[in-house]
Amino acid sequence: VPFAGWSLPLHYGQGHLQSHLHTRRHCSLFDVSHMLQTLVYGQDRIRFMESLVVGDIAELKPGQGTLTLLTNEKGGITDDLIVTNTSENHLYVVSNAACADKDLAILRDRAAQLQATGSDVHLEVSDNALLALQGPSMARVLQAGLSDDLAKLSFMNSITTTVFGVPGCRVTRCGYTGEDGVEISVPAGRAVELAEQLLGVPDVWLAGLAARDSLRLEAGLCLYGNDIDETVTPAEAGLMWTLGKRRRVAMDFPGAAVIMAQVKEKPRRRRVGLTSVGPAIRPHMAILGPEGRPVGADQPPLTSPYPHIPGTVTSGCPSPCLGKNIAMGYVEAAHSRAGTELTVEVRKKQHPAVITKMPFVPTQYYMAK
Repeated sequence: VPFAGWSLPLHYGQGHLQSHLHTRRHCSLFDVSHMLQTLVYGQDRIRFMESLVVGDIAELKPGQGTLTLLTNEKGGITDDLIVTNTSENHLYVVSNAACADKDLAILRDRAAQLQATGSDVHLEVSDNALLALQGPSMARVLQAGLSDDLAKLSFMNSITTTVFGVPGCRVTRCGYTGEDGVEISVPAGRAVELAEQLLGVPDVWLAGLAARDSLRLEAGLCLYGNDIDETVTPAEAGLMWTLGKRRRVAMDFPGAAVIMAQVKEKPRRRRVGLTSVGPAIRPHMAILGPEGRPVGADQPPLTSPYPHIPGTVTSGCPSPCLGKNIAMGYVEAAHSRAGTELTVEVRKKQHPAVITKMPFVPTQYYMAK
């Protein structure tokens, strides 16, 4: 299917359900080479990055990364991305394919501004492929091709190493499934070779976009363009944990005044999880209150600078692991407590739904001892 200018597989030989469950029980290989990979060099690289994102990049140890957010002056989320402070004196940034052109323009524009004032920063777009190996047997499969000890590599940490004879690979312990996993940035010319080595292990199946979407939703992870975008702030999206403590005090990131005012006043809408039985819940369906009206329709204007009224599903699908429907959406804060009973309108009929804590399925991220 078309995706952000790429042609990507929904699934391979196995169907979506089998692929999803295989990832949870064993491990799957995802080709995520459509993601934008950018390297940031120079003495002022951290100051450059912190002028654009909400995270505390300066506190990252060598090899450590963090999920962070690019924000705009209105506090909206321009993109979510992972920034790693590598041991090789540069930052490694992975951002969404759908935002690649927009992100690159922002990064290049800011770099040019800083360079004009004498700052030392420059960018390089990597042409590496990116392979994600995800699932409980990932460590066993990958360790066979590594001299490094994976047991020492914690979640959100990264090393450069040789993987199954392919040198110069960056292995980062992270992923988009909620399982223990890695993303491997590999020189493009040897990506097929590495993929074939991994797929030579019977435990490893190829997985496509369909499983990627249902796995990330079970893990309570946002999809940019669905669950977060430039009309949503970190406070509304439940992503305030991405803001470093020092950054909150300094308020030196784009949109800081709007975001911190929302934290103080409490946002009027919140991203929540929903579960239901019956027909599947899909994006754009209405979330209704006890009176059968969209949640928040009669509320005063939101503190957000955006006009969107809460009461809409942003992501939804039947959960292969739970055997019921799961979804995310935005509701008025007054209706956001776990256990609150609402309804979702499916084909003009109302079906019961319950606000549910996320992740829907417990995550299995690996923390080294």
